[in-house]
Amino acid sequence: MKTILVATDFSPAALNAANYAADMAVAINANILLLYVYHMPDVYSEIPLTGDDEDIFGNVEINMIELKRDLTIRTKCKAFIGTQIRMGAFFEELEIVCEQMKPYTVVMGSQGKSAAERMVFGGHTVYATKNLMWPLITVPTGAAFSSIKKIGFACDLDEVEDSTPVDEIKRLVTDFNAKLLVLNTGKKDVFHPDLVSESETLQKILEPVKATCHFITNDNADKGIIDFVKKNDIDLLVVLPKRHGLLALFHKSHSRQLVLHSHVPVMALHI
Repeated sequence: MKTILVATDFSPAALNAANYAADMAVAINANILLLYVYHMPDVYSEIPLTGDDEDIFGNVEINMIELKRDLTIRTKCKAFIGTQIRMGAFFEELEIVCEQMKPYTVVMGSQGKSAAERMVFGGHTVYATKNLMWPLITVPTGAAFSSIKKIGFACDLDEVEDSTPVDEIKRLVTDFNAKLLVLNTGKKDVFHPDLVSESETLQKILEPVKATCHFITNDNADKGIIDFVKKNDIDLLVVLPKRHGLLALFHKSHSRQLVLHSHVPVMALHI
């Protein structure tokens, strides 16, 4: 049974991502696990809980119960919803849970509108996108799941046989019965013959999924991708953070924009 892991901090951005995950779970007949990580100092095991700590834990439990109730109503009881509250560093605990349950995908809110949401949960999202080895979908504020009919795959078309997560992409396209559009960006109007050859190889290794390749010329790769996504009604954008430079330099505002400001959910896959 597929399980979607939803990491939350109960902020508006995270709650929107939970709603997205719930609707997706119903669409693909998956379970949901809600995860909240409570951060404590590194020496927390030697420090007894204070009344304030107990109050925080109590509030987290209340919020988790309320979120589970709301999602149960939203899914009309069609998805089993579990919960976990863990203590420790966010990413380390997220990795542990992923290794234990092997999720279909992790879902997180990409970024909230408030400064606090951008600083705290937004930072977790950026780090997880670059480092989590499990599929991760970041959901922009306001994005809602209706269906996934078109999936965009940002690909540099370089050594595709070794650099493409074929099984994950095939599964994704098949589960949603979606169309796959491969997006290759470049700065030149004339493409190297190798691009054509690599695109043909990619189409072959993805069979029986039928992929169409689209070559985008734009000096700003991220802007070219975002413009294409908007014009072609892409529902989900798949990127490979460690494979090429799209997400490698997160200190650059345009790379952050691709994940944190995209108007459609972005899925990060790692080779």
